[in-house]
Amino acid sequence: MTEVRCDIAFTLNGAPVALNIGGHENIVDVLKRLGLSGARESCGQGLCGCCTVIIDGVAESGCLTLAQLVDGRSVQTIEGLDADGALSPVQQAFIDAGALQCGFCAPGFVLMSHQLLAANPDPSEAEIRDYLSGNLCRCATYPEIIKAVRLAASRMRAAQAA
Repeated sequence: MTEVRCDIAFTLNGAPVALNIGGHENIVDVLKRLGLSGARESCGQGLCGCCTVIIDGVAESGCLTLAQLVDGRSVQTIEGLDADGALSPVQQAFIDAGALQCGFCAPGFVLMSHQLLAANPDPSEAEIRDYLSGNLCRCATYPEIIKAVRLAASRMRAAQAA
């Protein structure tokens, strides 16, 4: 039986990428092949958030997204959040708030928090909990995650005001 393959081209963290993929590959498989390990397949059902990637500005479950569907689109991963080697405010807040216990779920939480704060720079605790409800942390650092999002929001608002 012959494997179905196709060529795709997309923008990954601001840089053009072109490659040949198997028709069955999801975007997490392709990212792994490209040396990016932040999006991790954990549940394989889109229920835990560990595989979160941002596609054309919208958070998606990478384990459920066939790679061929990103052809011509823009994909952002946790590896693309830093600017000139400096961590994003959300990444730094997660470190400062101690929200990275084992780190396995952190990329998904950080990307979702980044997207939340882009849409709502001053979310309430209830809004944060609701927005992040599709992400699971097996270490149960939820209080620290909430603290990290609030810290990032505060820092981002202060930087905006300056």
